[in-house]
Amino acid sequence: MRLSSMPGRRSVSAFALATSLGLLAGCADQTANGDIGRKYVLFFTKGSTAISPAGSGVLRQAARVAGRHPDLGVLVAGFAAAHGNIDADQALSEQRARIVAAALQGDGVPAARIVERARPPSNEDPGVAARRVEVSFFQQP
Repeated sequence: MRLSSMPGRRSVSAFALATSLGLLAGCADQTANGDIGRKYVLFFTKGSTAISPAGSGVLRQAARVAGRHPDLGVLVAGFAAAHGNIDADQALSEQRARIVAAALQGDGVPAARIVERARPPSNEDPGVAARRVEVSFFQQP
């Protein structure tokens, strides 16, 4: 029997997609040193700035890491795909970074430690990869 003819295929597909995005959204903290060397990635739906439940979990992880390493700065880099109106796409990239930075502040990360960067719109990364925000850590000067 083909999978496409099985009842409930759509719910299985939706579950598989949600699970895959959850796994892509971020991995659990592994070690005290490994957590600061990785990127915490939140994915967004097309044209959206809404943080998904999986993204909220990634934010909590990043905020915990920031709390354990108060000497580090937090870089929040927003991305958006290029869909024709570069100004609107750039604004979306900026809004995503701003929303994530605000959420980190809400989770206790001081604003003075957060640097927001909006990357220029690009189609270099296909699909959902172009619609993301990366949170990473750096040594402050």
